[in-house]
Amino acid sequence: MPWNPDQYQLFQAARSAPFEDVLALISVRENMRVVDLGCGTGELTAKLADKLPNSRVLGLDNSAQMLERAQQYACPGLDFEMADIGDSLAGEWDLIFSHAALHWIADHRSLFPQLLAKVAPGGQIAVQMPSNFNHIAQSLVVDIALEDSFRTALNGFVRYSPVLPIDDYAEMLFTAGFSNINVFEKIYPQVLENSDAVVEFTKGTVLVPYLERLGDQTDSFMETYRQRLRQHMPGSPVFYRFRRIIFAASRTQ
Repeated sequence: MPWNPDQYQLFQAARSAPFEDVLALISVRENMRVVDLGCGTGELTAKLADKLPNSRVLGLDNSAQMLERAQQYACPGLDFEMADIGDSLAGEWDLIFSHAALHWIADHRSLFPQLLAKVAPGGQIAVQMPSNFNHIAQSLVVDIALEDSFRTALNGFVRYSPVLPIDDYAEMLFTAGFSNINVFEKIYPQVLENSDAVVEFTKGTVLVPYLERLGDQTDSFMETYRQRLRQHMPGSPVFYRFRRIIFAASRTQ
């Protein structure tokens, strides 16, 4: 997908808060082998590296636009590479970390056992993923995409979230032999100027795969979306609650 770093970072402060929450769950050791799946523009991966002394941190992302920004943070012990994080992860890691990325990968019942198998004995996994797909700001996108006026332009494309209930992630961690399991869902409240500001937020995330497919129907789709969201979220300011899943666990020796 053609990510726009500038659009994504319009709400960087709101996106950073859950990063700090998952970062706080990491058990810090020296000399760790660390991979950040979906490193984006790299500044948060650099923060992760700063927290882990003498560790080797690798940020992976499949967006050339994001990685171009990330390279400014590269230094001894911190590298960035192009990779599809949905592909099988090579190697063994003392920490598999991911912030706001794995919700883009399909079939979590297959994905997470594969990732957990790559955690070294005594290693950790720490993940944060949006789980806001039931909010009207996201469900409207699917509803509009299914309408005849846009279905053709999208060639029938609709994206449903693969994110599972939190119980399922806890079960997968236990089955894979992990302990110190910490799994929870948290709402991050945002007070925005109006519903149009919510649209700007979603343009940097959930709307990305639609915008790359709509072609000359893009403006019509976006205007339809803006008008309907105004009906559901009238007034100013608006309260935009954003739900996220956070979990961390350690693999038993």
